[in-house]
Amino acid sequence: MAEGLVALAERLQGICLGRGITVALAESCTGGLVASTITAVPGSSGYFVGGVVSYSNAAKESLLGVPPATLAAHGAVSAQVAKAMAIGAQARFEATLAVAVTGIAGPDGGSDEKPVGLTYVGLADAAGADVRRFAFGGDRAANREAGTQAALEWLIERAEATRGSPP
Repeated sequence: MAEGLVALAERLQGICLGRGITVALAESCTGGLVASTITAVPGSSGYFVGGVVSYSNAAKESLLGVPPATLAAHGAVSAQVAKAMAIGAQARFEATLAVAVTGIAGPDGGSDEKPVGLTYVGLADAAGADVRRFAFGGDRAANREAGTQAALEWLIERAEATRGSPP
């Protein structure tokens, strides 16, 4: 695991523990790498409540409540699905913040419309949900790490602007 990712997780943990913020995850293309990075830091159980690796559309629907119509209309790799995944994770885990990652890690599965490296990160909190689009250009491992980094950086950004329930 990249040291830079663990450093981000350590920073996130410090902010969350200090502010009483809880975090949940919904991962697809990162395959649990965000959760693995967070839990690599001792004490993560103080703020990390859980996550779902929802690789299939059926898992996105049943575990996170992503509407089948949203998947049919936009595809699993879309802003709409990333947003629905984040909202679903936040609701199911009752977390202050939830982040979702969906994309095409590669080396296969890309198209002209949705190339390898296309990744959407969704984030949900009490104020609502938003999505960021990324176009990473690496191989499978690099794309998964880049998606993880984007998710952790956005969690840090949002946690710094959030007040939870102090411990």
